[in-house]
Amino acid sequence: MLSLSDVLDARDRVEEVARRTPLEYSHTFSELSGASVHLKLENFQRTGSFKIRGAMNRITTLSAAEKEAGVVTASAGNHAQGVALAATRAGVESKIVMPKYAPTSKIKATRRYGGEVVLHGIDYNEAQSKAREIEREEGRTYVHAFDDERVMAGQGTIGLEILEDCPEVETVIVPIGGGGLISGIATALKERDDGVRVVGVQAEGASSVADSLNKGSIQELDSVDTIADGIATRCVGERPFEVIRERVDEAVTVSDEETAVALTYLLERSKTLVEGAAAVALAALLFRKFDHDEGEVVVPVLSGGNIDLNTLTTVVMRGLVETGRYLKIRTILRDRPGALENLLEIVADLQANIYAIQHDRTSRDIAMSDTEVVLDLETRGEEHVEQLLSALREHGYEVDVLV
Repeated sequence: MLSLSDVLDARDRVEEVARRTPLEYSHTFSELSGASVHLKLENFQRTGSFKIRGAMNRITTLSAAEKEAGVVTASAGNHAQGVALAATRAGVESKIVMPKYAPTSKIKATRRYGGEVVLHGIDYNEAQSKAREIEREEGRTYVHAFDDERVMAGQGTIGLEILEDCPEVETVIVPIGGGGLISGIATALKERDDGVRVVGVQAEGASSVADSLNKGSIQELDSVDTIADGIATRCVGERPFEVIRERVDEAVTVSDEETAVALTYLLERSKTLVEGAAAVALAALLFRKFDHDEGEVVVPVLSGGNIDLNTLTTVVMRGLVETGRYLKIRTILRDRPGALENLLEIVADLQANIYAIQHDRTSRDIAMSDTEVVLDLETRGEEHVEQLLSALREHGYEVDVLV
């Protein structure tokens, strides 16, 4: 099994390229959670995520013949960029298979780092099958995204940094996809200080670990569905699973809605941009998916910041909806002068800001003497939303909440 000495050996190799990322105390999230929260900002890492650490450790340990033949891997995006940069720095040719629907920003970044991108399949597992085919046909070395002890050891260097920068740490929260990150971090933490608790977090739409732990063997999902594309894997790796069973204290899940709220809070209150896979760690804390004491020193690992701008727009909007900051409603008015003005007076009196109005007399779903009105509103929180809806209904409006 992966050992602390493996992680310590990896540190020297990883330091050649990877940055030592900040660990910052957050007043905002400490107040919201009741814990003493220190954010491990791996979103500031080169390539925008932790993946460069494991990729660098693996590629620098290739033999001369393996380097000559080149490497191949599969990735939803972050590992792709890490392998591309590490390979380019080592003078090794890299071929990266990514799902067809991988974020455009991650595809472009992988190419900029020097990787040859092949788009194949609808998810990581199908991309991996293609990469294995290329491995056999071209004699390349396959650099696994997580089921490789040298990759795991490279990721574990994050755990060393956490202990050095925050020796009083009591709990570390780590996202889980294939398990390479958490297995490396847990090894570094537990072999240095067995009292540190390690909590793993998965997205509800890609949650295989808890079931695997309960049944004592790896359970594979038929499909995955989550905004946290960086951890959207159908199952955990064999080597990481061995470590998780021994060294991870608890595995929990968060919904996409909870992830969106955490991501929005990070952006608005900490001015920190992360991707969904990173936000799950903070979401687990904010939505109390595990028990913690008042003032407990907790480190959520914000594993990456490579979020596609189109995805970001969707996620932020969902976060605003979930926190009562955005409301879209539909109602029917009599089609007569002053009807819209009366509606808007109620909205204005309650100080909701109007983003947009759609006024439609032609809808087949209403009477010919009526008109349909859809309002996009900026609101100030869940209580404000309830006040607004109650006021409209008290004035006789039938209101449908669209989002």
